[in-house]
Amino acid sequence: MTLSAITLGVRDLERSLRFYRDGLGLPFPGIVGTEFAGDAERPGGATAMLSLGNGLILSLYGRDDLAKDAGVTPDRVTGSGVSLGWFVERRGAVDDLLERAAAAGGTVVRAPLERPWGIYAGYFGDPDGHLWEVVYFLPS
Repeated sequence: MTLSAITLGVRDLERSLRFYRDGLGLPFPGIVGTEFAGDAERPGGATAMLSLGNGLILSLYGRDDLAKDAGVTPDRVTGSGVSLGWFVERRGAVDDLLERAAAAGGTVVRAPLERPWGIYAGYFGDPDGHLWEVVYFLPS
């Protein structure tokens, strides 16, 4: 299996786009699907797709549209039932990324610290509460 996309349901597509593109610096080609307007029963198509590298896409999709598309209630696509891992190549990048996330409108959930299993990591939440762990693997 190859994971190709992670789709996050967001309350405000433009705000989330600013957070990930402008705040965290993820490459972004543009919002697609705006010509497909939704209604009370059908989802709209507007989606922002950002590159995470290695072909993996982070897709930002309106929470209500995602719920309609999946056929579930909006509470099923709210907040964070998982954490997404962002691996970095130097220890200071953990601190830098958490600071950037906070400055862009996210929340530092847990300040970075060394774990006994060989990582230095901290957590942030995006503006919709999606949880990200920023991880640096300590040299052994």
